Amino acid sequence: MPSVLHRVAFAAFLLLPMSSPLAADEPVLFRLVAKDGRFTPPNLEVPAGRRIKIEIANEGATPIEFESLPLKQEKVLGPGARSSVVINPLKPGSYPFFDEFHPDTSKGTIVAK
Repeated sequence: MPSVLHRVAFAAFLLLPMSSPLAADEPVLFRLVAKDGRFTPPNLEVPAGRRIKIEIANEGATPIEFESLPLKQEKVLGPGARSSVVINPLKPGSYPFFDEFHPDTSKGTIVAK
């Protein structure tokens, strides 16, 4: 007759394969700060083929709009606001982004490798 410990161990063993794909599906986190018409860092190197999450913080005194035309992403943030965008797996390459309110000075690139 199996003990309670054996039953718990067996149940945990059955659930183990279910937990691994979930962890692999979690987006890789990157942080981007907008302040005084600039993004820091201006370039993000990300893994190709993985979902990514970019947390954006507006530390400036005016609104910003993170925008990437090739990625079809945009996010408006007021002064002091924080938000994020999740981007589906990218093919290797460069994907420009900019602040639509400061397009001449606030530019950057996401490089998927």
